[in-house]
Amino acid sequence: MATVPPDPPLPTGGTVKYSLDTCPDSQGDTVPSNLRPEDGRTLLIDGKLSRGSGGVFATGNPATGERLGWAADATTEDMRAAVTAARTAFDTTGWSTDPAFRARCLRQLREAMREHIEELREITIEEAGAPRMLTAGPHLEGPVNDIGYFADLAESYSWRTEMPIAEPMGMRTRRELRREAVGVVGAITPWNFPHQINLAKIGPALAAGNTVVLKPAPDTPWCGAALGILAAEHTGLPAGVLNVVTGSDHRLGAQLAEDPDVDLVSFTGSTRTGKSVMAAAADTVKKVFLELGGKSAFVVLDDADLAAACAMAAFSVCVHAGQGCALSTRLLVPRGAYDAAVEAVARTMSGIRAGDPDDRRTVCGPLISERQRDRVEDYISLARREGGEVVVGGGRPAGREAGYFVEPTLITGLTNQSRVAREEIFGPVLVILPHDGDDDAIRIANDSPYGLSGSVWGTDPARIDTVASGIRTGTLGVNGGTWYSVDAPFGGYKQSGIGREMGVAGFEEYLETKLVAYPA
Repeated sequence: MATVPPDPPLPTGGTVKYSLDTCPDSQGDTVPSNLRPEDGRTLLIDGKLSRGSGGVFATGNPATGERLGWAADATTEDMRAAVTAARTAFDTTGWSTDPAFRARCLRQLREAMREHIEELREITIEEAGAPRMLTAGPHLEGPVNDIGYFADLAESYSWRTEMPIAEPMGMRTRRELRREAVGVVGAITPWNFPHQINLAKIGPALAAGNTVVLKPAPDTPWCGAALGILAAEHTGLPAGVLNVVTGSDHRLGAQLAEDPDVDLVSFTGSTRTGKSVMAAAADTVKKVFLELGGKSAFVVLDDADLAAACAMAAFSVCVHAGQGCALSTRLLVPRGAYDAAVEAVARTMSGIRAGDPDDRRTVCGPLISERQRDRVEDYISLARREGGEVVVGGGRPAGREAGYFVEPTLITGLTNQSRVAREEIFGPVLVILPHDGDDDAIRIANDSPYGLSGSVWGTDPARIDTVASGIRTGTLGVNGGTWYSVDAPFGGYKQSGIGREMGVAGFEEYLETKLVAYPA
């Protein structure tokens, strides 16, 4: 943690509050927002932007290793204040009972983000190391546009449903099924796709009528803080409905999970941390949503276009330096085509350079931190110790002495029992494994503690369907089909998580079910 001397207030027009029936279309008369809070005012608690009580910590640029600026280093007292504000807003305002108002506020947030999209883009490239080309899609513009889906859902959802008349225990009864907000949501998010994941939690949680405390990852505090700044200055969100708590201490997330005033914890991150969140939440028996790790299999059948499949597998594992939980990092190919597959993957991967994320041509940018680069390099060293061969990459790219870059890397010669083939690496590393037919491919794909995603490539629709049905995973692409969409539920089997995010299923994670019975 570092401290900086007191500075003047942020150069903004301040936070304006509106009642439920006077929420404006926008607050266009405010001074333009400063989304680079160099003085560290990144906390939004009870409608106020501040540094909090813990000083500040540095946020950096993973492409250069240099400091970008400061973020508020929240304390346990700050987190408690945020939870209290969220609890009060839920219990004492009409937020949870007015879906039209909630939809209006969400659309205001979407428009504010659109108006500041270029500033958000630069922050995302610099702080998250996001390739510029990806900010036009899943790294920024896509999730911003998707806010409208949840606003629409707030207005169109069937909050009350009449059930058929019944006669339980001989009593003629009319029954009404109601869906209501859970209450206070603690959202704990990672650094790899900060806007997508922050909004995938905030959007449905607020649309469903909950209040939220967002704890962004310490690596990307400005991306999270930007939401708080724009919400405070450009929406009619009542104080306490959305709180953003930045901090360097990972234990703040555990505090959210333990707090009895938090009704649901929504966490995206590693399986190890997810288990800790689940254990911490158990004492108060609160609901949990967990989107955790993956080691997905890219299955190539013997009738597939081998070259096309291998090119896609090689390319996809390099996107955003492999920092995606759903990326397929195990490539399963027919044993008889193993050598040809290695050659095809090597050809594609050798043409992908780890480069400057600000370059429009870059697909594979830096890893988020020195710590993450060390982790990836340790796994590459482990692969060699386990008997594997590094066919492509394996080191740091020439000319990239600054920043946290690792070359796209292809590893051969391992079995599915090796640690490198079983553990999530979170880097541009692909392991290629042989299989002996469709049943064996299903067996290998399922021989994993994870079940998040995957891919199947082939020609025969019946065989593809059999393999797709046999793989135990939450999402699956066939021949390049894309499952990612705001209206499509995403989540995993086994140790890849609990529940679903996005779509109606993701919206309903933030609801409780109540049945009310009347004499008929």
